[in-house]
Amino acid sequence: MQVSVAELVNRCAVAAKQAAPSLADAPAAAIDAALAAMADRLTSSRAEVLEANAEDVRAATESGMSAGLLDRLRITDERLTAMAEQLRLLASAPHASREEEVGALDGGLRLVRRSRPVGVIGANYEARPNVTVDVASQLVKSRNAGVLRTGGAALRSATSLITSVVAPALSGADLDPAAIQLVPTPDRSAASALVQQAGLVPLVILRGSGDSTRELGELAARHGVRTLAHADGGGVLYVHPAADRSMALDLITRSLDRLGVCNRLNLLLLDASLYDDLLPDVRAALSKAGVEASLPPHPHALGYEWALDSAHEATVTVAPAFGATDAARLANEETSGLAAAIVTDDKAAADEFMAAYEGTGVFWNAPTRLLDGFKLLGVPETGINIDRVPGPRGPVTYTDLVLRQYAVVPG
Repeated sequence: MQVSVAELVNRCAVAAKQAAPSLADAPAAAIDAALAAMADRLTSSRAEVLEANAEDVRAATESGMSAGLLDRLRITDERLTAMAEQLRLLASAPHASREEEVGALDGGLRLVRRSRPVGVIGANYEARPNVTVDVASQLVKSRNAGVLRTGGAALRSATSLITSVVAPALSGADLDPAAIQLVPTPDRSAASALVQQAGLVPLVILRGSGDSTRELGELAARHGVRTLAHADGGGVLYVHPAADRSMALDLITRSLDRLGVCNRLNLLLLDASLYDDLLPDVRAALSKAGVEASLPPHPHALGYEWALDSAHEATVTVAPAFGATDAARLANEETSGLAAAIVTDDKAAADEFMAAYEGTGVFWNAPTRLLDGFKLLGVPETGINIDRVPGPRGPVTYTDLVLRQYAVVPG
């Protein structure tokens, strides 16, 4: 009897919930041992993982996948080594405090703030195999079970990572390997099914293209499931009149080392006073990075995210700005609010820009590519939250994947 996609997802959710206490009650030493073992197994299973990934890349290439998406899909030997190193760093990172004294209350009582695991956290993400390890490891570190659903193009890679790396590492640390589930189907309807498991998976991390992620978020809300969504991106770089020209051109190039990622340079703002003079050098720098400039008048929204356009991902929008405040305004109003940077040697101008920009990350003489959990915080991330609400904003890591509980106890 053929099992429906919804039933497959439900079975994964049930299995994860049953295994969740294994992580919730685990001592820190067991958690860290499992993460260290994942790093070791990633290295010892290198050939198997790379072969599974090579099959995914071959199939994606034959189907006509764009260069940027292929770059996200591919695990190179160097990237695999970096994944293992990140796991070792996460294993050595301190655990978040599980109990914190807040203060005294009347009547000889004390107020204590506790951190508790969510239980089971879902994750739906694009065809990026490294995210399988990033999310699984963050969930384990935060003592949460998980149900992972990845894009079909990366399913072989993700399956190899779960079966050869994550599950045996959990078992070796006397933790239930069923705590981290991978939905075993490429069917896209699995994503919709995942955000409808309210009694089993109360929180789902959503990563992917803007429209599909927003639709999943709306569906989740209708079914009582909360989400941490990473739907939109696109970095902004503003070149101020007091910028060092060579630094500006270098930052442009460094911001375009990968085109299929959310924090790459997307909108380049040149101060109007130097626009005409600097534009030829800018176009040369973009050409060096294999990227074309979209110049005014633009036949698209100013903040259009090129990383999500497989046909035009090698594009950067170039536009004038009339001072630091105007540049920040454009970044606030025309883009997702992920990240923006200013290039200048004028501290007052940098302060003006940084005070006016309301987004998640702001940078002075540094590329927006730095808005990344590992690059900023030294640990992998589950995604970058850009919501304008209280709670985890920016790179979301294991310290954010907990629930606060207030306890009143005798003094």
